[in-house]
Amino acid sequence: MAERLSLRLRILLFFAALAVGAVMALGLGLWFAVRRVDDPALLAGLRPVVMQGAIIGAFLITALVVWVWYLFDANVARAIDRLAGAIRARTHAWIDRDLTREAEGARYLGDLAPAAQEVTRSLAQTRNALAESVARETTRLAAEKARLETLLADVPVAVLLCTAEHQLVFYNGQAVDLLGSGQAPGLDRNLLDYLREGPVRHAYQRLSEAGDADMASDLLCATANGARIFAGRMRVLRRREAGGAPGYVLTLRDVTQDIAAHTSRDALLAEIFERVRRPAANLQTVIGVLSELPDHPADKPDLTDAMLDEVQALTQAITDLGARYDAIQTDWRPLAQTRSADLMDSLKARFGAAGLELTVAEGPELIVQIDGFEIVALLGWLAGRLADESGARDFHIALMEEDGPGALLRLEWTGPALPVGRLDAWLTGQLGRDTGELTARAVLLTHGTEAWPEPAGPGRGALAMPIRAARRAGRRPSPIARAVVYDFDLLSKARNAAVADARLEDLTYVVFDTETTGLSPASDAIVQIAAVRLVNGRRLESEVFDTLVDPGRPIPPLSTDVHGITDSMVRGAPRIDAVGAQFHRFARGAVLVAHNAPFDMEFLRRNEAGIGARFDHPVLDTVLLSAVVFGQQEEHSLDALTTRLGITIPEDARHTAIGDTIATADAFLKLVPMLKARGLNTFGEVLAEVRRHGRLLKDINAVETIGTSRG
Repeated sequence: MAERLSLRLRILLFFAALAVGAVMALGLGLWFAVRRVDDPALLAGLRPVVMQGAIIGAFLITALVVWVWYLFDANVARAIDRLAGAIRARTHAWIDRDLTREAEGARYLGDLAPAAQEVTRSLAQTRNALAESVARETTRLAAEKARLETLLADVPVAVLLCTAEHQLVFYNGQAVDLLGSGQAPGLDRNLLDYLREGPVRHAYQRLSEAGDADMASDLLCATANGARIFAGRMRVLRRREAGGAPGYVLTLRDVTQDIAAHTSRDALLAEIFERVRRPAANLQTVIGVLSELPDHPADKPDLTDAMLDEVQALTQAITDLGARYDAIQTDWRPLAQTRSADLMDSLKARFGAAGLELTVAEGPELIVQIDGFEIVALLGWLAGRLADESGARDFHIALMEEDGPGALLRLEWTGPALPVGRLDAWLTGQLGRDTGELTARAVLLTHGTEAWPEPAGPGRGALAMPIRAARRAGRRPSPIARAVVYDFDLLSKARNAAVADARLEDLTYVVFDTETTGLSPASDAIVQIAAVRLVNGRRLESEVFDTLVDPGRPIPPLSTDVHGITDSMVRGAPRIDAVGAQFHRFARGAVLVAHNAPFDMEFLRRNEAGIGARFDHPVLDTVLLSAVVFGQQEEHSLDALTTRLGITIPEDARHTAIGDTIATADAFLKLVPMLKARGLNTFGEVLAEVRRHGRLLKDINAVETIGTSRG
């Protein structure tokens, strides 16, 4: 029992017991002296004097003990607590700053402070030397890891690695594009929050029951809101432990447009049959009637108008449907964005390989939407036919920007012009062995265009081909960061049923902060919310929540002086109902962490009705955690805590929601190993210790919250 009491409290109890014992000893001594007096008259006179002396003596003894206790508490107990906290911070939080300030406050502890300073200095030197050695040994591995991450980030399909419980362990940049919907997926989040669960569960069940690690299962699934459809392939990992459920790899490709294009083509085909069948049937009827009539012209009715009407209807239907068919040719097959310089370079290489000369006209660089391989194959094949039949050897090509979204590709040569009939005959031919059965006409249909010959002056011919989608190339945009995000340790991460029983390192945390119009949750409102996610002991750079909030009222100038947010900055920002719902989704299944959490949580909970969700998450407060580690006597503001832990908050980031959030997250990550060093390993153990500091700040966790499962 005594071991659970703080050092200062134990010393206080010791001096209190000393004072009580001294007073009792004084009282017993005086009582014994009075008992030896036999004269009743003398005894009667001594009794008041003895009582006064006993009271004065007891007061002096108590005062002396209190004075000595105060000096001992101020110069020994507090100094030992500060020194212990500083040593623990340097041991578990990787702080390299020496103990000069703490040693100055512990100058009455003899050689203890200098010895502690030497130990921590030696620890820092050893740790730095070890870190340098490890860094040298892992440089090559880090380079290979970076190259692998780059390759995986640029894979053209979404790649996800999940546990058997469908928790995300790995995702690449394409997965962010497919599943993000404005917010990136997160490590240790459930994949079924993003996808309809039926196809995923069924595919996993089939593969698990098969027990073949080389087997894969194709599936078709949709996003949770049904807006997009993905074609996927799942493969189960080899089991890492006997009896343990294996994780799986899932690749996804967006086929929403493909399905829409195929649906459109099927609908067009059905309409073709519907619109052509009736006029054709009517024509067949008219022809049948004419064939059965007498041969004498006078006896035959005039069915010319009927036939012309049906022929006209049939012709109009074929024309309309043909135009619509041509219009959707490019819908089902996505064409790549190609720079004109790259296209021209490929054409020069193709012509040169065939022994032909090609010059390129100067002009602005364009970005055209084409299948570059097919266009190069088409023009190279046509040039070869021209060389074989007309002897053309010198060619000139130009890509000219036109008004509107398109461009015109014009190929000229020295030699006779190409007749239209001959070009039409050529277009039905195959482009060569390298392209299989691909015809020139198929290339034109794929690009939704056509080609025609035209004269280009005396002794010269030309071929024109429009490009439907083209734009002038601008300055290359900065590359989009598409880093992969992963933590393979999550595959074997323990998942307890109740938060109270979970180890600190097994929990997922969302550290957050708010900026407000004032300090009263009852009358003020939130103007900014920021949050970051902590998974498996690290802060995820890509999983950040940061947004301004329209408070629906003016922001007082005094509040603007603190956080720098003005009325113009929040004008047009979403209201707290929408932002609160987004933040609730961001924090799903996590423990909330904040500095002075009751303040921020009260603002959120007062808006639960409009948000449509309850913030009943487990909560940890870094103010109380600081008190557990460093003692209540220390200052526990965010500035004091970060300074104590060697964390620097940039001046321009202080009192901004995201700046304070990142500082709080980094402080929390350094506090966790210090809590574990004190024997506080689970959330429940930390919570029990935190509640012993209720005089400093109230714990806001509900008993029913920490006893429920994580989800």
